[in-house]
Amino acid sequence: MAGVVARVQKHRESLRKAGMRPVQIWVPDTRRPGFAEECRRQSELLKNDPQEQQLLRFLNEAADREGWEA
Repeated sequence: MAGVVARVQKHRESLRKAGMRPVQIWVPDTRRPGFAEECRRQSELLKNDPQEQQLLRFLNEAADREGWEA
C-alpha cells in the first residue's frame, strides 16, 4: 500500500508543479431513490417557461458543434 500512496503523492506533486490544484465538489447522487422523479418534476416546471425557452435558443445558437456527430 505504501507504494500506491507514494505514486499518488508523486502524481499530485507533478500536477501542482504544472499549476493545478485539487478541488473537491459535491454533486447530486444520481443513484438516490427519487432522483429521476425530481428531475422530471423540475423539468416540467420549466417546460413552457419563456425565459427557459430564450436560454435554450441562445445556447443552441452559441453551441460550437463543428466536428461533433448528432
